[in-house]
Amino acid sequence: MSETETTAGPLSPAEQVAALSGPFRGSKQTTLGGLIEDGILTKNPVFVLALSLCPAVAVTNSVQTSLAMGLSVTFVMSFSNLFTSLFRRVINPKVRMPVYILIIAVLVTMTELFMSAFLPALYQQLGVYLKLVVVFAIILARAEVFASKNQAWPSFVDGFGMGAGFCVAMLVIGIPREIIGAGTFWGYPVFGANYQPILMVILAPGGFITIGLLIALFKSIAAAREKSASAARRAIAVGGPAEVSHG
Repeated sequence: MSETETTAGPLSPAEQVAALSGPFRGSKQTTLGGLIEDGILTKNPVFVLALSLCPAVAVTNSVQTSLAMGLSVTFVMSFSNLFTSLFRRVINPKVRMPVYILIIAVLVTMTELFMSAFLPALYQQLGVYLKLVVVFAIILARAEVFASKNQAWPSFVDGFGMGAGFCVAMLVIGIPREIIGAGTFWGYPVFGANYQPILMVILAPGGFITIGLLIALFKSIAAAREKSASAARRAIAVGGPAEVSHG
């Protein structure tokens, strides 16, 4: 069995093992590790899919806010995928999008309540951008494309992988912006009192420039990996028959 869900009835133990080994519906990956790799590298929400760029510019002027937003999105995406998968058989297809938004809104509200109670200063810094997580395209997309078609555990892993990719992107953007634009890391001075910060880096234009450079870097790495993989495939195709004949 190659699909991750059946049309009716519970899965047998053998079917559950087969379902967890993929291929998964809505993805070319066949392993749980592949789903995480997709989220962080191959389909990174920011650097590859170019989604959620508004918070990527607005809240990445410090490492603290970058990490807080990244972890918040990871939590929301992981559990929205989980609950979408668990209730996929009872959600009416005609109202599935409002249901997905309701699930995400509940999780975002939980995140807001937690941060306002235990991290009020950070909550104030994130401001309206934390509320906007409810309508993040990448969260709705994974619920529709993946979680609604697969079992709970692969769906959770897919959401975690995509969330981790978003979190990594936020940190990769936020770390150089804070160091160069403010001369600090996590609020602590890095270069000493004589350093003159480049303020443009922590403003919106600096955010767009940083993201653009990182997207170009990701595309270059992806192109190099694809070129290397193509060369390896050609080498295997050419050398395969010879190796078989020697055996």
